[in-house]
Amino acid sequence: MFGAGNEGRPGGRSTRLRRAAVLALVGAVLTGAAACGGDEKGDGDKGGQEAGADGKAPASSPAAESGDSGDPAGSGGTGALGQRDLTALAFTDGEKIGKYTAGEFTLGAPLGEDYTADPATCQPLVSLAKGATAFDPASEVHRNVDVAEEMLGTTVAVQLRSYNGDGAAGVMKALATAGKECAGGFVENRAVAKGQYLKVEPVKAPDHGDEAQAYRFTILDVKGTLKLYEYLTVVRSGTTTLSFRADITDTKDIGKVPDEVVTAQWKKFEAGSKG
Repeated sequence: MFGAGNEGRPGGRSTRLRRAAVLALVGAVLTGAAACGGDEKGDGDKGGQEAGADGKAPASSPAAESGDSGDPAGSGGTGALGQRDLTALAFTDGEKIGKYTAGEFTLGAPLGEDYTADPATCQPLVSLAKGATAFDPASEVHRNVDVAEEMLGTTVAVQLRSYNGDGAAGVMKALATAGKECAGGFVENRAVAKGQYLKVEPVKAPDHGDEAQAYRFTILDVKGTLKLYEYLTVVRSGTTTLSFRADITDTKDIGKVPDEVVTAQWKKFEAGSKG
């Protein structure tokens, strides 16, 4: 998932082009990005696009193209937040979070349906999109957060998903199971390459919501020479999950998902939910 969120936001297009130019000069790192980067990522996820009758996301739809999916009328189903309500709780396009700026994914939601895990139990660590667990979200919103001026800076995929019934709690259980059973590593498969996760480690989770989990991933690039690092934090509040996947276009270990991003999104969600 190296290079997650590289689609960026419309306002950051020139930055993305510069980033691509730099990547062209850093051979091995570029290969790592191709293997684990997202269509990106995030929380992850099999794309976060609206699924069709076959369980796969359609080639194009207004929801998929905007990075949001779900019922546009905002019904969301029993217990779940509707699309309109969930969108109101997410970062807006251009919203500032300290040095970071939020935006929509210009190429649709991160982690398309071609992202899978082997063994399948590890899928929640790759993606929480439709089909990743036994519980599919009724609505979801995806935002890319980065520092527009930094060509090789940290990128965070922020994804909100709301579920019917006890779906959100079920997702967290599946994630916890994956965290334990896949601690020794697993393979992330995508259409053109594979990414080898060497290690999955639990790290300190934020004290938000009803429950939260956080993980550090050590990933081997496709050449088998570079170790890359990613972080995933998932918070559940009632029937909704907020996931944050952070990485950097470098071999540097960023240490965690930026606190300011997690805290700002949580506060916005919490305040809006109470309102």
